[in-house]
Amino acid sequence: MAKKDATILPVMKKEIHPKYFPNAKVTCACGNIFHVGSTKKEIQVEICYACHPFYTGKENLIDTAGRVEKFKARREKAAKAVTRSKTEKRAVKAAKKTKKETKKTKK
Repeated sequence: MAKKDATILPVMKKEIHPKYFPNAKVTCACGNIFHVGSTKKEIQVEICYACHPFYTGKENLIDTAGRVEKFKARREKAAKAVTRSKTEKRAVKAAKKTKKETKKTKK
């Protein structure tokens, strides 16, 4: 097995790579600001290491698009809905079927 020459480096093509910002500013919705390397100069995030429940150990709801309210509304609607057992559903279906048949026979 031949050894590769350590002086040979891969050549990157010029003018096809995006500009790299070594100190890109990241701003979180919680107000935390930190710097990372990125191809964008400024980045806006909804959640970061300072407010994420996995890292903080605290459970908190972060709602930027109203998803929590929509979920709660769906749960309330489902709780108000009338739930029937299978036997009740079958009885209602049978009643509708007999009603239809009686209308056909009257014509």
